[in-house]
Amino acid sequence: MGSIRVKQLGKAYKIYDKRWHRLVEWLLPFRGPLHREKWVLNDISFQLAPGEAVGIIGINGAGKSTLLKLITGTAQPTTGSVAIDGRVAALLELGMGFHPDFTGRQNVYMAGQLIGMSVEEISGLMPEIEAFADIGDYIDQPVRVYSSGMQMRLAFSVATARRPDVLIVDEALSVGDAYFQHKSFDRIRAFRKLGTTLLIVSHDRAAMQSICDRAILLDRGRLAKQGTPEEVMDYYNALIAEREGSTVEQTVTAEGRTQTVSGSGEATVSEIVLENDKGEPVEMLNVGTAVTLRVKVRVHADLPRLVLGYMIKDRLGQPIYGTNTHHMQMPLENVKAGETPEFRFRFPLNLGAGSYSVTTALTSSETHLANNYEWRDLALLFIVMNMNRREFVGSSWLEPAVEIDR
Repeated sequence: MGSIRVKQLGKAYKIYDKRWHRLVEWLLPFRGPLHREKWVLNDISFQLAPGEAVGIIGINGAGKSTLLKLITGTAQPTTGSVAIDGRVAALLELGMGFHPDFTGRQNVYMAGQLIGMSVEEISGLMPEIEAFADIGDYIDQPVRVYSSGMQMRLAFSVATARRPDVLIVDEALSVGDAYFQHKSFDRIRAFRKLGTTLLIVSHDRAAMQSICDRAILLDRGRLAKQGTPEEVMDYYNALIAEREGSTVEQTVTAEGRTQTVSGSGEATVSEIVLENDKGEPVEMLNVGTAVTLRVKVRVHADLPRLVLGYMIKDRLGQPIYGTNTHHMQMPLENVKAGETPEFRFRFPLNLGAGSYSVTTALTSSETHLANNYEWRDLALLFIVMNMNRREFVGSSWLEPAVEIDR
């Protein structure tokens, strides 16, 4: 089984104001440096235990791809060290290592040997590689005529033709159609069950939370946060809003979960409750119960526009349903400081048995990235139980009417 140990890793690039400064610095080192250093990564340390899955997130330019290159050895660190145990398969850049004038089949042999497979082993695996890539007759066409999705299919098929001890995947999986992404993540999940250690860069929240044990957030080349995928993704969303002048605060609830609250504070949720059809507050409900989500807001500054949104999430933090008053064409205009508007959303709770949370967002439009007055995760917790419905599985209650002809 594989493991990864990253210790105080850093990467700096030399920046020269003029091209000939590089030559002068090399020929006349006694004159002193003619460059300045730009650090893209600084003091990164973490470990992956055998069989663990860790996701890396961060905005563009945070250093994610550079980190993976340092870990896989395709780039050398300026400071720190990386130690990997086990056989590694890495999928970093789209079609990396493919020669555009070679056919797909020829590139399979070339790429397979680069990751340590023998010609005989590649030949034995070729039918499986072809079947998984599913690019048909293009396997014998030059790679230069491939679409980006086809290159992704073939590259992933080769890299995962045999189960590695460590699998490292960059955002390349975002290229291609939904069907192949589904197939790819199914294979990754199967490898996980067999003990493969996984390091993956992705902005797909659902994939991150369903596959990974932990998540790491990079921000401006530094390790900003480690924790559960839900906790880190919530913090990441809040951090994006912080760029617009909001504050971010995380606290641990009585249930032991990390709650993230961000925003400018110009409007806040003062009360949130889930009520039954009698108007009584409830925390435990039957599948399909008619409920009202009542949210009271306190406005602290004059606002030209106020939108309230809510999101229902399952116990893993994956979105089940969300909407807001912008999409429902019911925003509040010209709201004054001191007002306390109350919102009521009525709907049938057609959810499967389980525990759920509600996230609220107060903004000026359809997204919290423009004017984030308040974003509050875990604003409300409730439990759904199947008390009298026919047995079913899943997160939604969609009981059908059945007709059978014989």
